[in-house]
Amino acid sequence: MATSNYEGKKFSNRGISKTLDHLTVEEALQININTAPFTVTMRTPGDDISLIRGLLHSEGIINDLSYSPDVVLKKENKEGIVTIVDLSIPKEKLADGYANSRSLLSVSSCGICGRTELEELSFMGKVLDKKEQVHIESIHAMFETMSRSQNAFLKSGGSHAAAAFSIEGEHLNSMEDIGRHNAVDKVIGNLIQTKQLKSAQLLTVSGRISYEIIIKAFKAKIPILCAVSAPSSLAVDYAKELGITLLAFCREDRATCYSHPYRIIKENANSQVG
Repeated sequence: MATSNYEGKKFSNRGISKTLDHLTVEEALQININTAPFTVTMRTPGDDISLIRGLLHSEGIINDLSYSPDVVLKKENKEGIVTIVDLSIPKEKLADGYANSRSLLSVSSCGICGRTELEELSFMGKVLDKKEQVHIESIHAMFETMSRSQNAFLKSGGSHAAAAFSIEGEHLNSMEDIGRHNAVDKVIGNLIQTKQLKSAQLLTVSGRISYEIIIKAFKAKIPILCAVSAPSSLAVDYAKELGITLLAFCREDRATCYSHPYRIIKENANSQVG
């Protein structure tokens, strides 16, 4: 199951309408080696055996190209997606990379990746219940502001950006980085350093949104998160649970809101969508 259907509200020049979109599924996979937890990686389900074998090779866990370990299913979720597998690997087949399960390349990609055990993915904390609202037209203007600050992207085409704004649309800061998550961390860090974190009510992000960026916004108490590209299924699930208003596909005067749309208003809107 690579995609899942999610309802949303689409804002455009024609008004507000309902939409049903296919979002890429994001789920955690815990990998055990010889019954002991080894690491957790986030992935889109499908071709898991190839994913596991490629990970074992690229990280130097198994250097013998002719050997592929037995993979035993340990657990599935209620949708039938595999969440835990156990690999049976003789000790003589384990290479040096096995000694450090937290040094995997996947650590840099998200907050879950690199953990050795898969805990319950519900996040304990108070749901954001801020009631401030923002015009969708203002959000489009915020993306234009962020775009103008992307100096590294204009030169290289290879960096992501994030920017923070007040509910009135004041631009608080913009940051760039080769990683989407790093750009968000830089924005939040700068807000803390400049004592503006409480003023930040909206975060714009280039690229797609996965669940860990939702968590970053939640921990910073920023209730509105807007992205240029698609969210993952888990991002929408977490946004709904944690009280984050999540908008995606924010481009060409369009946007789709997948959670808590009460914070978004449209000037001269002729229709309301319940």
